Amino acid sequence: MRQAPREPRRVRPPARIMSAPIACDIFCAVIDNFGDVGVSWRLARELADEHGWQVRLLVDDLRTFARLEPAIAIERDRQTVAGVTIEHWHEPMHAGDTIAVPDVVIEAFACELPPAYLAAMARRARAPVWINLEYLSGEDWVADFHLKPSPHPRHPLTKTFFFPGLGPGTGGVLKERGLDAAREAFERSPGKREAWWRQATGAAPPEEEATVISLFAYENPVVDGLLEQWRDAAGAIVLLVPEGRISGAVARFFGLPSFAAAPGGAGLRAHAERGSLRAHALAFVPQARYDALLWASHFNFVRGEDSFVRAQWARRPFVWHIYPQADDAHLPKLDAALAHYAAPLPPAARAAMGRFWHAWNGAGTPDWGEFWSHRAAYDARAAAWADELATLGELAENLARFIKTQLK
Repeated sequence: MRQAPREPRRVRPPARIMSAPIACDIFCAVIDNFGDVGVSWRLARELADEHGWQVRLLVDDLRTFARLEPAIAIERDRQTVAGVTIEHWHEPMHAGDTIAVPDVVIEAFACELPPAYLAAMARRARAPVWINLEYLSGEDWVADFHLKPSPHPRHPLTKTFFFPGLGPGTGGVLKERGLDAAREAFERSPGKREAWWRQATGAAPPEEEATVISLFAYENPVVDGLLEQWRDAAGAIVLLVPEGRISGAVARFFGLPSFAAAPGGAGLRAHAERGSLRAHALAFVPQARYDALLWASHFNFVRGEDSFVRAQWARRPFVWHIYPQADDAHLPKLDAALAHYAAPLPPAARAAMGRFWHAWNGAGTPDWGEFWSHRAAYDARAAAWADELATLGELAENLARFIKTQLK
């Protein structure tokens, strides 16, 4: 009598081994503006939220940090915000001999690590992956130095240079995974746009034919001439001015003692009008709300590094007020960015953009009429450039991928 075939023996798959999340310290020294901590904060949030890392951000100036992130309590030495541990970086609290050094250490923008912390890195059984996150540049030499190692002269440690950039062979720039979807939702929804205008300015959105311009810049003597050109323009110009270093010049143009709005858009808001120009003063915009200002505008004046990157993802024409350096050392960096961004434009539009960018950065007088006559070409190029920039990969993703290869 034949026996029924036996069922094959079922082998239970091995339990999945869950690897511990990567732990990372990011050090940021605030110099004199918001760019350093702004970029460091974006990176920290992305690594924690999108990559599941355990991130500690050590910042030496919580007061400046709190302007960008209102959840920061400036009196606290340690706190957790948006899944990131934030510590007030100062001696002797971070001497290095009382806190564990994690697998990854990132010094943002060549800030100098505390000597005792560096020594603690060297004492570690396995040296951490040490990254120097550099400033963004579109210059060609960046690709040659991206991911290049640099041995420490005294300790058995090697630092790797990680360069953000605008061209192939670099680390790219930061961009959260949901940014495009958020922008598209804002653009598709008249309700969202109207709510933004009323909250930010206390007024309804302007008429369809008006040109909306956001003005975020360092002090700039040529702004007076631009304000006069907008005053005398053939069509309506609506100017949005976040509280900042350019606000005083706008106030003087309108004959006002100041030009600022109450925090959060509540209470009194400053408005002014001369000729074709209507201006709204906006309260200082926290980092998480800055993108909507760019999306609400047809053209954006941006400064430094963080807002420069956000303007590119906004898919709107913009002009960059680069951080000025002695002996005009910043101008080659400006020209390198222009070379990437403006190259495919028709010759007349490309030349007008170059003149306008240079004039805004101290070399000439800006001519808004000439520049904006090429608006259609600039609109198309802004969208195409965002797509090109995305092909470089996203900075946090590129950084995380490289670090994982070093931890194997």
